[in-house]
This record gives sequence, structure tokens and C-alpha cells, in this order.
Amino acid sequence: MTAKKEIQAVKKIYEGKKRDFDRRLADFRNVWKSGDSEKILHELIFCIFTPQSKAVNCWACVEAIIEKKLMMKASPGELLKLKEMNMVRFKNKKAVFAVEARNRFVKNGRITIREFLAGFDDVYEMREWLAKNIKGYGYKEASHFLRNIGFVDDIAILDRHILKNLRLMGVIKQVPVSITPAVYIDIEKKMQKFSAKQGIPMGVLDLVLWYREAGKIFK
Repeated sequence: MTAKKEIQAVKKIYEGKKRDFDRRLADFRNVWKSGDSEKILHELIFCIFTPQSKAVNCWACVEAIIEKKLMMKASPGELLKLKEMNMVRFKNKKAVFAVEARNRFVKNGRITIREFLAGFDDVYEMREWLAKNIKGYGYKEASHFLRNIGFVDDIAILDRHILKNLRLMGVIKQVPVSITPAVYIDIEKKMQKFSAKQGIPMGVLDLVLWYREAGKIFK
């Protein structure tokens, strides 16, 4: 298809499922608005698991951690005993990263992540800190986490599905072999301009493009 037809196909998906997309964004926004630090911590761990793994499998793993009451106290070894961890690529390293991230934001049994993030001036500062300080996070994972906890309006989650569709629609000329922070921000700005031009909000555009590839609205 031409870039014009690709764009038309994306707009058709958006218009046909707008209510579903809007409902999902409302779910994300409610995580932050509700002040639920526990849910924010769950999303932090989920996005540590996601690189090169299926999101559905990673969330199943988080749910198993919650069900077994391991979120607040498990060691990497205890996490690795969960059968769901076998569906996560690089599980040994990610189990260590998950425990380190949790320990950073759990003090004397109290989860401090929401109040910590609230201290930043904007979502870009939050992302920068997360990408530099949470092991396993780059801009993509940090953006994914922030979107999932309610910061849906400005940032892009540039995974391979999104990049492929941006190329097909002519937003970018080619999918970069590697993405430095500077390249990420440049593509994000192009996606923001495209979003505004097509009348599809940034947070929804990400979900639409992911839906186009996977056939479902997830997270």
C-alpha cells in the first residue's frame, strides 16, 4: 500500500474502535489519579520484563507475583521459581532488575514511587531519570511505563511495531538500526506532528498501531 492508504487504514481502525481506545486510556490515567502506588509498582516491574518478550506473558508473570504475594518481599530466586517467569526472555537478569527496582521504592513496607515521580517537573524529566536509573530501562521502556500509569498525551513508545508502521505511513524514512536518545526524541517529535495533523491523540495512536499489528488492545 502507499503511505496515503496506510494512513487511511490506521484512521479507519481509530474511528471504528475509538470508544475502546478512549476507555483504555482512561484506565491508564486512573492509575495515577487514584494514587495507587501499588499499581504503579506493578507497572514498573511489568515494563522491566517486556523487552523482547510478549506483553501478555509479562503481565501474566506480574499477576502471578501479585497472587503469590511476592511483590513486596521476593528475592530474584523466588521470582524465578514461578513457572510464568519461563515465558520471559532473559529471566535471570530481569528477576534481579525487578528486585532492585522494587527495593529502590519500598521503604519499611511503604511504596514511595508515586510521591517520588510527583517531584519531577514533567514527563520528559521522569523518563530521563527512569532510563538512567532503572536497570533494564531505556527510553522505550520508560515511556511504556509512564504511559501505563497515566502519562498518555506526549510521549511515544517506539517499539518495532510502532516504528514499522511509522515507516509505512511515511512518518520516518526507515527504521533505524539502533536508537540513541537523540534519535528517539527526533522520531517522537515526528510522531507528535503526525498525530496532530491526523487528529489522532498520541496515546491513542500508539494503541491503534499496536492493535493493527496484534489485533487486540492491551497495555
